Amino acid sequence: MRKRLTISVLVGLATGTFSCFLITRLHQTAGDFTWALHLAQRLVAHQNPYDTPLEQYPLPAAFPALPLLRLRPEIAAGVFYGVSSALLALGLTRKNYSRLRIFLAYPFWAGLLTAQWSTLITASAFFPTLLPATMMKPQVGLPVFLTRLTRRGLLACAFIAALSLIVLPQWPLLWLGQTHYYEHFIPLIVFPGPLLCLALFRYRDRDAWLLLLAAMMPQRWFFDAFTLWLIPKTRREILPTVLLSWGAGIYRWFHQPANFTEVGRVAVIFLYLPMLAVVLFRPQPALDSSASS
Repeated sequence: MRKRLTISVLVGLATGTFSCFLITRLHQTAGDFTWALHLAQRLVAHQNPYDTPLEQYPLPAAFPALPLLRLRPEIAAGVFYGVSSALLALGLTRKNYSRLRIFLAYPFWAGLLTAQWSTLITASAFFPTLLPATMMKPQVGLPVFLTRLTRRGLLACAFIAALSLIVLPQWPLLWLGQTHYYEHFIPLIVFPGPLLCLALFRYRDRDAWLLLLAAMMPQRWFFDAFTLWLIPKTRREILPTVLLSWGAGIYRWFHQPANFTEVGRVAVIFLYLPMLAVVLFRPQPALDSSASS
């Protein structure tokens, strides 16, 4: 356990520091975490947290930001991403250390650039009491919630939901009023996304359902797909998906997508279809479909 904790802390420190450095260097305030801080600031000031169409997160996203309000925004973002990465590393090393390779996937680094929620949501698959993280960005979290649900996780989510309604009873209506501003693509309906329906041939494998449910969710960028790396379990499964994921990164480096449909097509080709191959061609039953692997 000491070794696991040491590795997790080192991963958290390294990724948190690097995220803070990049966010500062690129003048991003707190990256995507800016909007969690905005929610928290408005709550503390007893003001409407949905006073701008750019605020598109549900109210529970404010709770992790509350302890970080006194920090500079870029430092708060680095702390958030570092803690998220440390928790994920702790979960991944529960049985062995081979799954730490998922940190090499392009969506993780895309998320690091802007302190995204996908890393914490991925970590929530390993810790039931962390499952409320799936509520913070539901279009990314819902597939994890539905495929990794436990009684303790459900109780934790119910507690956070109840607390948010006590704090601001009308927030669901305010938030839903913002959702039409969300520009997105849906992987399943962006060609060649319909191929992902082939995952139903493995309907007994919950990783197939994670893939299919994720493909049905509205998404904006490549970092939203990082939760898919809950699917590969072995080195043989992880390394090809990691290497192929950088096809999306190389494409983005040399080309500015014209629209979100183009982003979706690249995501399907380099992120989703490799996971479909993992699901279809792994020995059945799956080596390990449990979140505790």
